[in-house]
Amino acid sequence: MSDTIWMVSPPRPEAETLSVELGIPLEIARVLTNRDILDVPMAREFLFGGLDGLHDPYLMAGMAEAVARVNKAIEKGERILIFGDYDVDGVLSVVMLHKALASLGAHVDYFIPERLKDGYGIKDHHVSIPQERGTKLVISVDCGTKAVGFVAAAKEKGIDVIVTDHHKPGDGLPEAVAILNPVLAGSGYPDKGLAGVGVVFKFIQALLGEAGKSSVVPHYMKLVCIGTVADVAELKGENRLFVKHGLMSLDNVSNIGLKSLIDACGLSHRRISVGDLGFRIGPRINAAGRMGMTDLAVRLFFSDSPEESRGLVKQLEELNSKRQRIEEKIFDQARSKIEEKGLADRYKCLVLGSEEWHRGVIGIVASKLKDRFHRPVILFTYDDGMAFGSGRSIPECPLIDLVEGCRRYFQSFGGHRLAVGCSLRVDDMPAFKAAINELAGSRISEDDLKKKIRVDTPIGLDSMDLSFLEHYDRLVPFGVGNPKPVFLTEGVEVMSEPKKMQGRHVKFWVKQNGRVFEALGWDKADWAGLLSRGDRIDIAYTLHVSEYLGEEKLSLAVEDIRR
Repeated sequence: MSDTIWMVSPPRPEAETLSVELGIPLEIARVLTNRDILDVPMAREFLFGGLDGLHDPYLMAGMAEAVARVNKAIEKGERILIFGDYDVDGVLSVVMLHKALASLGAHVDYFIPERLKDGYGIKDHHVSIPQERGTKLVISVDCGTKAVGFVAAAKEKGIDVIVTDHHKPGDGLPEAVAILNPVLAGSGYPDKGLAGVGVVFKFIQALLGEAGKSSVVPHYMKLVCIGTVADVAELKGENRLFVKHGLMSLDNVSNIGLKSLIDACGLSHRRISVGDLGFRIGPRINAAGRMGMTDLAVRLFFSDSPEESRGLVKQLEELNSKRQRIEEKIFDQARSKIEEKGLADRYKCLVLGSEEWHRGVIGIVASKLKDRFHRPVILFTYDDGMAFGSGRSIPECPLIDLVEGCRRYFQSFGGHRLAVGCSLRVDDMPAFKAAINELAGSRISEDDLKKKIRVDTPIGLDSMDLSFLEHYDRLVPFGVGNPKPVFLTEGVEVMSEPKKMQGRHVKFWVKQNGRVFEALGWDKADWAGLLSRGDRIDIAYTLHVSEYLGEEKLSLAVEDIRR
């Protein structure tokens, strides 16, 4: 029905062993081996692992020095300033560390730069902030690895700095008291994929453990799981534990602000999923930073008044709605430009910009365009001779590598494998566009640009019994690094005429070996005119669980079909 490539993972012999040794369905075992979980201990940890699987925080280089410096500040009554970032990861890192330090008796304050005025990260001139506030110790969260100038200036003023971060370094490292960053070559930490909240959690784990308050540590996992999912971190290793156990604890929330947010999202009386964090809770927190009002989100988590919390949540809802309207307008403008000029036929990396585009939302739009055209996309907004960009990429292309190959054009840049931010002079944009597309042309193949469905395993509909679904549920949480399994069932019969839903989606029923399931095609309304009752088709799909009147209902979310 489309030109999408179906890539069916070949069965690996280890799956047979896992199935027998763990007593799990072979199809579930194949999903595990597709995630490179190949032996019984790894599989048992993945399926059944608890918080005893967390690493010792002192495995991270600099942890002992960081803990000692904080304890010294507390003993001497020094004021500590937390320097954060404006996205969900940064905001929740600030909230977590502030609460932990305050519980230890610290005098603590925080500062988060404005996205639209300051941009990402700690700038050299920010040294005036701890000076004005009488701070002797600055702790960065979700930023700081590249803040060489700031740390040097702070040191001259008698101010110590501890960096907690998860971003790649620049040419040199700041001379901080300690740098807690698992991606650094000398970190020694076994889990490199932590988000900013994950690094802060390890710091809190060490601080509270030293103070004899380890029992309190798991309470921070509620915020860790939200920040980890919102930052699109891989759900492997410790991140999986954070999210798995954090989700379970979100049905018992004492933080008034978080409870108000969950209520506003309509999630109070059901099991919260990774999707809820990524598409409901996260965007509302993020809207504050994207629209230049980050402090609203921070205040929400510090509020002890239900009335104030509801008011703050209402403001976040309004900002999120405004953000969605702006985002839709930019998407339509960018999509039209790409299609009218045939840019996707000419370039393997799409680079567009406009003075009218909102700096706070271009990253989200870049992600949507990346999904539509299946290639890296970087969008820019122009202001006062500068171009501020945000980019997203496909799994086949590490965008940070392309950007690093063009570093000579940037005033600043940074990011991850699939997401980057950067700034450069508008005058340098033509040369940058040419350079990055030259790199993209040599590094991205035509096959990389074709949409693909990676099928985990064939399965018959009659295999999806209660026992299978119980084992399937142990694969949760799904996300980056552990995507929802895609199943292939061949030769199913279409049992009903497909019906359009809301003009965008399609619903029909399928049958095989006596089992009947509802099939849903999200954004596949065109299938309604291509399928008829009685057709025999192959379907590639994920499992979709919805809740209605307190009961869970299982459907097949069909990714693609073929005859």
